[in-house]
Amino acid sequence: MSRHQVTLTVNGEQRQAEVEARRRLVHLLREDLGVTGVHVGCDTTQCGACTVHLDGRAVKSCAVLAVQADGATVDTLESLSKTGDVAHPLLAGFRKHHALQCGFCTPGMIMSSLELLRHEPQPSEERIRAWLKGNFCRCTGYQHIVDAIRAAGGTSVTGDQDQVVTSPPSSRGTATEESAAANPAVAEAPPSSATQDSRCFGRPLQRREDDHHLRGRGQFTDDVRPTHAVGVLHAALLRSPYAHARIRSVSVDRARRMPGVVAVITGADLLDSVSPLPTNWVLPGMPVPVHRVLADQVVRFHGEAVAVVVAADAAAAADAAQTIDVGYEPLPAVTDLWRAAQPDAPAVHPELDGASEHGNILFRFPTRAGDYAAARQAADVVVGQRLRNQNMIPGALEPRSVLADYDDRTGTVTVHSSTQSPHTIKRMLAEVLSFPEHRLGVVAPDVGGGFGSKLHLYPEEALVTALAIRLRRAVKWTATRSEDFQATNHGRDHVQDVELCATADGVITGIKATLFANLGAYVSGMAAGIPTANCAFMVTGVYQIPNVQVDTLGVLTNTSRVDTYRGAGRPEATYLIERMVDQLARELRIDPAEIRRRNFIPPDAFPYPLPTGGFVFDSGNYQHNLDTALDRIGYDKLRREQAELRSRGRCRGIGLATYTEFTGLGPGWANAQVGFSFGGWEYARVLVHPAGNVSVHVGSADHGQGHQTSYTQIAADALGLRPDDIEVAEGDTARVEFGCGTFNSRSMPVGGSAVHECSQRVLAKARQIAAHALGAAAEDVRSEAGVFTASKPTGGGARAGVTWKEAARLAYFAPDLPPGMEPGLDERVFYDPKGLAFPFGTYIAVVDVDPATGDITIDRFLAVDDCGPLINPMLARGQVHGGIAQGLGQALLEGARYDDAGCLVSRDWTTYAFPRAQHIPHLETAHTVTPSPLTPLGIKGIGEAGAIATPPAIVNAVLDALAPLGVTHLDMPLHPERVLAAIRQATADPRPLGGAP
Repeated sequence: MSRHQVTLTVNGEQRQAEVEARRRLVHLLREDLGVTGVHVGCDTTQCGACTVHLDGRAVKSCAVLAVQADGATVDTLESLSKTGDVAHPLLAGFRKHHALQCGFCTPGMIMSSLELLRHEPQPSEERIRAWLKGNFCRCTGYQHIVDAIRAAGGTSVTGDQDQVVTSPPSSRGTATEESAAANPAVAEAPPSSATQDSRCFGRPLQRREDDHHLRGRGQFTDDVRPTHAVGVLHAALLRSPYAHARIRSVSVDRARRMPGVVAVITGADLLDSVSPLPTNWVLPGMPVPVHRVLADQVVRFHGEAVAVVVAADAAAAADAAQTIDVGYEPLPAVTDLWRAAQPDAPAVHPELDGASEHGNILFRFPTRAGDYAAARQAADVVVGQRLRNQNMIPGALEPRSVLADYDDRTGTVTVHSSTQSPHTIKRMLAEVLSFPEHRLGVVAPDVGGGFGSKLHLYPEEALVTALAIRLRRAVKWTATRSEDFQATNHGRDHVQDVELCATADGVITGIKATLFANLGAYVSGMAAGIPTANCAFMVTGVYQIPNVQVDTLGVLTNTSRVDTYRGAGRPEATYLIERMVDQLARELRIDPAEIRRRNFIPPDAFPYPLPTGGFVFDSGNYQHNLDTALDRIGYDKLRREQAELRSRGRCRGIGLATYTEFTGLGPGWANAQVGFSFGGWEYARVLVHPAGNVSVHVGSADHGQGHQTSYTQIAADALGLRPDDIEVAEGDTARVEFGCGTFNSRSMPVGGSAVHECSQRVLAKARQIAAHALGAAAEDVRSEAGVFTASKPTGGGARAGVTWKEAARLAYFAPDLPPGMEPGLDERVFYDPKGLAFPFGTYIAVVDVDPATGDITIDRFLAVDDCGPLINPMLARGQVHGGIAQGLGQALLEGARYDDAGCLVSRDWTTYAFPRAQHIPHLETAHTVTPSPLTPLGIKGIGEAGAIATPPAIVNAVLDALAPLGVTHLDMPLHPERVLAAIRQATADPRPLGGAP
């Protein structure tokens, strides 16, 4: 291919390069010129992460050839802060208004917004949302981005200042007393070293993570360059075009002869050196299908990898991969979950034990309490429905990427991966590759969103690491967007047959459900636990339901693996119970809010053991939370307005959803009881340096949540220091020795508790050192603002006080330590949670439905969550916003589609609809506060709430709007054509639409 010399000015500096005619500007900037603040999030010019200014005009650099930019001026995000600060008004606005989380979309978002502000200095909120239709964000929910742009334009923006309502004294006092009783070390600790006015906990401190992203200095896996002189090799995978086929032959001769190719590997080449991928959650008696990193005999989903090419550059590897000739024998495929569960469905794994008897049903998991049959017989009313949670593509904006860097001098491998759990990946890689764990390191650098999809070990991580070891070189692979959609774990995909029985006054007496859960073609790390422990145990929601009969079936299909996606089982359970409670309310003509009140678990019932066993709810005050939401949104007034609008023929709907979920996932012995080989603990180390600065190491891994900020707030209060005195490290197994990762909203209730307890230990030792220097008893010494003082000093020459820095120096230089004390200020904690924490909340949606078109307009959306005390209200609000956006996506837009042959139709952003800025309404949020008695600080976790409660709130609102037309059921996503079809069927057929299965 012809090559051309190009000269262009990049961020004020003239640059030259020789490029192939096909090379895109984004790749020239990133790979040739090292301008990695420009990101690639799609193959189709859709996402906007690569937006730059070309001769003063915003363009998507993936849509411009490098040769087209010859002689041009290119400005990227780096040009706005070349002096090293973030003083530009737009950058300052993004920082102040928490307009970024993972940071992957941020450079393109800012460059696009800058163009808008140049044309329209004070754009309206509606105009900003319309402008940003070409810039995607999966983390923030867009609200804070809109606020930041308006603020940069000079519009006064107060933002959504959350209302925080403390729970009534009866609930709050009980929870606080139990927390103290459960944590005597905290209850009996000397007075805090931080005064109330100087406390960091509870304040909306700006994120310390933002600066490097706002300067274009983020470092995602694809931005990392190998440390050694020999350049990185690039891997490209050949993937199956079939959903199910037998591999008859693989010919790689042409590929091996292609220019730049170093190696071509097939599945047969790795049988002796790479073990099948393990799964972490195995139910009793459950067979586990063999999952190899490259298929060697049969491919079982569209996009499964068959061979890999390693070459000098990514383009050469991709070209060579296309020349590999594979002989396939197509086999019958099944991607529909319900169809796969039938006895005559094509077998995905006929070789499994029990396949001849059970077909594609891998396990059956019963959950029982009381006597449902008797409850049903005695009931005044029974309602039933088949519900569907569609197959979802998590779609983190950063595609998965792996760089394995082999050090031939030491025989060690460092793996950079866009993962949520570097320590778990390290352990599993060592197992799969039979490689010494102490010679293996895993780094999760900046990670561009995860949402559960980047939690588990993937074939590509094991494959790329194996290639680096085999070739003794650095090897990198980064997915294209279509690869990411095909081969990254999907989420949800449940069919639920549900029945609810109740008395005439709306008291629920029993629930029966059969849950069908898609596992995909192979069983991913936690796949077996999502529909069982995470969903089946939680189907009663926030209600007292004594009689429960639930059967969960895990089903294999010819789709990609299905595993954790934001909420992971709790959204499916909440959707089930909240849809059915609304259906019962409609059947009995009881207000949806009132029927919830009649069935709530009362505050004095906590701790509340579920009748099915398994979980004990720690604390809750559901009615107070519901009443707070109803009052904030003006529920009674809305109902009056709805009646008036209905009289004029307008379809206005009000939907409620109340939820609870669990966070933390531990202790370890409880995990083991349900088949989960995961300790549940989290690791923290607090190291005080001789000069007094503090390093906090935590085993979690941030991918946009703001861990550095939150952990700093916890440690600063515990130690009585300024946040600037503390640094936080995570996501690197070489620096942080142990860890379990980030998922299940566990980072703050488990990781934060570990930081708090470890900091308390450090403070106690520093107090002893200071007491010894002051000639006082440790119990008579207090610390405030970094100074230790004694209330009862002894000896005439006693010092007036000891500063924190002096105590640190004394600890290391040890001129006179207390008898028996070792030098140093360095503590480690493996914090094993005493139980699960259970956040809860109420979400309310107000919608209008156009009966002529099926279009849905969200007029208001309110979320009132209770996750215990808020560490940082601004960060909590950002997490809620992001979760709501993904919940709205499930309710209204998203869903993976497969064709009749089993091939994924939703292959990229052009064929998979998800919320953009104009789809998200202005979001209202508030909090009640009910502390957990099981965590030292009472915190519970907030990261997944929005994705859990939003879908049923939206669907309930739409069904409420359409109730006068006779529509009683709709399946997600609520596309206008689906809504319109339901309206037409209901108005043409006098019988209600939907009903019992």
